[in-house]
Amino acid sequence: QVQLVESGGGLVQAGGSLRLSCASSRSMFSINAMGWYRQTPGKQRELVATITRGGITNYADSVKGRFTISRDNAKDTVYLQMNSLKPEDTAVYYCNGRTDGVDYWGKGTLVTVSS
Repeated sequence: QVQLVESGGGLVQAGGSLRLSCASSRSMFSINAMGWYRQTPGKQRELVATITRGGITNYADSVKGRFTISRDNAKDTVYLQMNSLKPEDTAVYYCNGRTDGVDYWGKGTLVTVSS
C-alpha cells in the first residue's frame, strides 16, 4: 500500500504560479513512476506530468514549458511547479504512484486560476 497526500492547491490569478507537493508513505525508490493528473467536472482525468524512478519526465502538450515535475527522494515527495497559469488549468490535481502494476492515488487538491 502507498498513501499519497497532496498539498499546495489554492486560488491564483492568471499568469501566477503554484507549487504542488505530494508526500508518499513509501520510499520513492520503491515506486516505479510518480505523476500528476487533473480532472474537471464532467471530464475524464487527464495526465499532466510523470517522472520515473530514473528521473525521466513526460508532460502533456498543454503544460509543456510551463509546468515542471520533480522528485526529492530523500523526502519521498514529488512536486509540480506550475508557472504562467491559465484559467483552463483550473482542476482538481491528483498525485499518482504506479508500481508493481498498481496505481495509487491521492485525494486531490483544487487549483483555481482566475482570469
